Amino acid sequence: MMHDLASRVGVVVSVSRSAAHTFSKPVVESITLLAGLGVEGDAHMGATVKHRSRVAQNPNQPNLRQVHLIHAELFDEVREDGYQVEPGQLGENITTRGIDLLRLPAGTRLHIGEQAVVEITGLRNPCAQIDDFRKGLLSRVLVRDENGSLIRKAGVMSIVLNGGEVRAGDRIRVELPPPPFRPLERVCGICWIVRKLGIQYLAVKWYSVGKKIVKFF
Repeated sequence: MMHDLASRVGVVVSVSRSAAHTFSKPVVESITLLAGLGVEGDAHMGATVKHRSRVAQNPNQPNLRQVHLIHAELFDEVREDGYQVEPGQLGENITTRGIDLLRLPAGTRLHIGEQAVVEITGLRNPCAQIDDFRKGLLSRVLVRDENGSLIRKAGVMSIVLNGGEVRAGDRIRVELPPPPFRPLERVCGICWIVRKLGIQYLAVKWYSVGKKIVKFF
């Protein structure tokens, strides 16, 4: 079932960037992704966190939100409830169609256009600013399932592994990580570090490394 996602080819509907910390980002003809940094000229570009709420907590955290992607199918869904939302208005850098972003496992790589590659780090955590943009919209993108668990629908966050230019019409190819697959959760810096280093490595190195990681976050 997961491999059905890998066989799908999506498309870039629109690209956006903003040099300022605005909620919405204006649509542009193309954006340039820079490896390890994000979108050139965007306020959230950088190796360390740029989202103001994260900077306030600890400005030295790794930036796992370099590129924000939202599936255009979400706009179709909320339009049925009377909410008109256009690409870039929820702050995403890349608006996609044809790929179920929310079902992809953590660590999935998206090959976009001729060169760019991003790795999905987690789900965007919808905030109250969405209601400031359109009153009541937050309740459409942050819902609970029958078990009471939160479902976050406002797209995914990623880091740039390989840079390149991205524009509307570019194809998107999915590369799944090795199994076992882990479902996406809200972006978590320490969780990402643990997965990258490996649980066994952390257990062995806890005395020499663990304290530094805790201090870092």
